[in-house]
Amino acid sequence: MRRSRLIGFSMIVVASILLTACPERTTIARLESDPGRYRDREILVTGTVTNSFGVLGQGAYELSDETGKVWVITQLGVPTKGARVGTVGRFVDGVRWGGRSFGSAIRETDRRVR
Repeated sequence: MRRSRLIGFSMIVVASILLTACPERTTIARLESDPGRYRDREILVTGTVTNSFGVLGQGAYELSDETGKVWVITQLGVPTKGARVGTVGRFVDGVRWGGRSFGSAIRETDRRVR
């Protein structure tokens, strides 16, 4: 009996940790309408790559969903134009890369390509 309680408690703790570690999924329109809410928070945005440039595994790409477009700064390599991706990262303001200003952008930490 004691062992089953311990296993049950352990499962609850593990599930709580896993659920709190998931980034908040949002749309680009929500990012643009309330940037202060998402600033420096880890988020997940899914969309299609509409523009990209990079060199030596670093670069930026423009991600578009049905609500808008946002630039993603990455050190994970740049996906090809037309790729459907889910990007995880921190939403930041005032991003500059390669002499260009991107305003608000996502600083990517992980990516899923579909």
